[in-house]
Amino acid sequence: MHISREQNEAATAEAVAAAEAAWGALGVTASSVTHSSGHGYAFLRLTVPPAHVVTVAKGLKHDMGVNYCSMITGTHFPDGGAERGWEVVYHLMRQPVRNPEPNTAHVLVASDLKGMDLPLEIEVVVPLPAGDEPTVPSVQSVWKGADWNEKETWDLVGIRFDGHENMHRVLNPHDSPEGFHPLQKQHQIRYHDFNEMYDDAQGFVRKPVDEGRVK
Repeated sequence: MHISREQNEAATAEAVAAAEAAWGALGVTASSVTHSSGHGYAFLRLTVPPAHVVTVAKGLKHDMGVNYCSMITGTHFPDGGAERGWEVVYHLMRQPVRNPEPNTAHVLVASDLKGMDLPLEIEVVVPLPAGDEPTVPSVQSVWKGADWNEKETWDLVGIRFDGHENMHRVLNPHDSPEGFHPLQKQHQIRYHDFNEMYDDAQGFVRKPVDEGRVK
């Protein structure tokens, strides 16, 4: 089932206007961006100052029907300048699917969808200043799906999510040294002819059996 391009464009334009009206005074910028691949549909892109992340997240959920956090990613920009040493990107969805009541059926017809029932993809970009302790407020309390994603981003990139409950490593060994986050750009792993602790979950000293292979 696919909505039409006209439905997609209308939903995105409406979301841009609503975002500008709600958060423009907070320094939030909103735009409609078209995918360069796939069906070429448009999505809403928001650039949000870190201080207003939770405000925007709550507005997206309660006022715009955004009900799914599909992914959170982080990037380290050591040469990005004072205002963009790091960046967090949230990938969100508004989906018309709801939990049905027992013994009922809810059939969706794409051509009949309108307003906040129209599916919408949202990308929220949060630039963070340079420094050794990048921090952004957690949105775990807004979308439960943010729980694991925030753990992963901290584990790999080292961006802290203030207010997250039960933060711990999920991909690296639990006894990894404090401050080790392999996707920070200062780390040189074996793809750069250097064997770092990322290769050995048992003791950080054993060389991998495929060390000589071309990656």
